[in-house]
Amino acid sequence: MSTEPTQPETATPTTPAAAAAAGTRLDPWFGSYSARTRGMKASEIRALFAVANRPEVVSLAGGMPNIADLPMEDYADAVADLLRSQGTRALQYGSGQGDPVLREQITEIMALEGINAHPDDVVVTTGSQQALDLVSRIFLDPGDVLVAEAPSYVGALGVFRSYEAEVVHAPMDAHGLVPEELDRVLTELAARGKRAKFLYTVPNFHNPGGVTLSLERRPRVIEVARRHGVLILEDNPYGLLGFEGEPLPALASMAPEDVIYLGSFSKTFAPGYRVGWALAPHAVREKLVLASESAILCPSNAAQLAISTYLSQFDWQAQVKEYRRMYAERRDAMVGALAEYLPTCSWTVPEGGFYVWVRLPEGLDAREMLPRAVTALVAYVPGTAFYADGSGSEYLRLSYCYPTPERIVEGVRRLAGVLNAEAELVGLFGTGGTSRRTSVDGPSPDVS
Repeated sequence: MSTEPTQPETATPTTPAAAAAAGTRLDPWFGSYSARTRGMKASEIRALFAVANRPEVVSLAGGMPNIADLPMEDYADAVADLLRSQGTRALQYGSGQGDPVLREQITEIMALEGINAHPDDVVVTTGSQQALDLVSRIFLDPGDVLVAEAPSYVGALGVFRSYEAEVVHAPMDAHGLVPEELDRVLTELAARGKRAKFLYTVPNFHNPGGVTLSLERRPRVIEVARRHGVLILEDNPYGLLGFEGEPLPALASMAPEDVIYLGSFSKTFAPGYRVGWALAPHAVREKLVLASESAILCPSNAAQLAISTYLSQFDWQAQVKEYRRMYAERRDAMVGALAEYLPTCSWTVPEGGFYVWVRLPEGLDAREMLPRAVTALVAYVPGTAFYADGSGSEYLRLSYCYPTPERIVEGVRRLAGVLNAEAELVGLFGTGGTSRRTSVDGPSPDVS
């Protein structure tokens, strides 16, 4: 009997040459990847960009802010002066926590939403997307559970998936996250012997839902989270972009020790700098800084100083007011076009932000319909992108932030042609069972 060890038939080749010879892998390094890479997949939005950016396509898909009205010439002069006077500092390494002056300015911005914060508790990040990653890194182990609204921001779902977390959805309605439904979801998790590590929420002008958590519900959501011992992760890139009235108080203003607040300059100034921040309780802040330093050493000094220059030398609040007026005009164009061309659908009417959430007539599938829409030179994001389990095929997200009002109307007109043709096919042949409801029962954010 031979004592020589045998190679299991299922063993993965250990070298590129061996893998290629085996002929079982398109990627010779497949067997070397970590387990967490199995959860990685391309964003449905990013996959659209190559097509949607063609000039003949009306893209109602991406959430690119319209920055054409920024004072480009004057700002270019200010940045040139910055480099002449502080170039060696701007182009050097900086603090892992972020520039102290910018952190002070960030506290002044958050004060507009009722947050009384100290600069020491602010961590500057490479966009709020990195802040999402850092929070996930320090809180999530494989198999951990978190709760997120249904639907939820696709970029956050991608981060949570990469850390091998289980996302459980809690329903929203026209007034945002439903506290009673959140309580139910957390109670059911407890009955399964699980506790959510945190609640992820976009309370203002939700991406993709277009709804806003009402003032009356905010303390109720906090009370439910506290009672279940659940941290709140408040993602708020759109809070200053409401179309009427003053900004609503942030959850972090009501419960600073129970909330990690994420902010960004991408929507109120310029996404190209990739500067965001996290405001966190002191102990959490320390871990965020350590995690950030291990990932990037420090955020870009040049980007931080350029933004700080803009905040100190320009009337940025007047610019935000102009954004609000411009986006409100585009929202009106979108909602008016939906009413004219798609009366069989229902949709949210956002009070700020960038997005309208549309529910299709019974039997239509937004994901299956997308290739035909692109052929008709209009792009959107199917609702399946915004659910952890891939449900939501009866929804789609439309973005009104970037196209002009005229292009928005034309895009909705093209989309109506696709929907009408699809409805005729469904009427002739049926749905084939492709339409799926959301994984969490409860009200959906349908308001038209």
